[in-house]
Amino acid sequence: MSGFNFFEGILTDAPKVPVKVSSRSFRSAIEEAFIHTYTRQDLQIVLAEELKLSWPKTDHQPTDNEYTKRDVIKGYTEGWDLPRLVALARRMVTELEVTEMLLADLTALLAEYDRGGGVGTPAKNLIFAANGPKPELVLRDALNNDIEIVRNGEYCLVYDQPIPADGLTFSNLIQWWRERQGFADEVPPRDVGLDLHNRLRASLDENPVELRVFDAYAARYKDNGFGIPALIPQVYLHFDPATELSRRSAGQSGGPLARQRMDFLILFSSRHRVVLEVDGKQHYANGDTASPALYSEMVSEDRRLRLAGYEVYRFGGAELMNDCADKMVAEFFDQLAERMR
Repeated sequence: MSGFNFFEGILTDAPKVPVKVSSRSFRSAIEEAFIHTYTRQDLQIVLAEELKLSWPKTDHQPTDNEYTKRDVIKGYTEGWDLPRLVALARRMVTELEVTEMLLADLTALLAEYDRGGGVGTPAKNLIFAANGPKPELVLRDALNNDIEIVRNGEYCLVYDQPIPADGLTFSNLIQWWRERQGFADEVPPRDVGLDLHNRLRASLDENPVELRVFDAYAARYKDNGFGIPALIPQVYLHFDPATELSRRSAGQSGGPLARQRMDFLILFSSRHRVVLEVDGKQHYANGDTASPALYSEMVSEDRRLRLAGYEVYRFGGAELMNDCADKMVAEFFDQLAERMR
């Protein structure tokens, strides 16, 4: 009689029950993949040199003899939230050699995570914080979707770095701004960040309700540090070179593309993008007269964004003028951050 166990074969081949997506499940899958793929010495090389992860501890080093492989992995990823763990899992799947069975576990977990929504294509052409006339664009390379600003580029900012898989943090923006503006290395990040903050704030054109949202989020940098996702103001979503007047002059009907610019955007990861809109009367009325056409245009664009994978949240201008608005906005951002963990 052979040693093959019929029931064991069935259990081995049976599909696994999908694991609940959480920081815990991703952390466990990552640890198991590293532990059972690499030796202790190779693990340190992979984490520090190939993946270029930073060691946050000052009282111990990853080479300390008392550290197990699991201790080393936990040390490098201590305090990481779900988007950062997901980003690391993606890098492991695409950049590293991982034991086949454990690679399948990571791939399945990522697939389950991706089923939760989000935008499927990487972000590109982040144009934001315009404080003057609308930029005029040309499609320089249609195959690669490369654009070029040919007029009014001095009034807007263009983030020209790849969007990290774990989201665009204020720390990322500070480093980009340091290089863009030529700040010396010895200038503290706080000073560079303050200069960037003032430039971003200027794009809101003294709009009191938008400033209230922007300032409420900026307070989070003081409490949580610069490593949290950045609140990016006045982000271009569409570009339509034709104005309503030029369309009429050409005998065409219809107006320019709706909502060419978003009030605020937060990139919690390369896939999970949150749009914040602050609704003044111009969103739903002509002067003091309600406009069903404007309202329909607004909700239609919301549907299009949601179907594309964005999350859209709206603040009414009136609610942001209340005395308790600061507390309400701060609580909203707390709840949003918790939901995105």
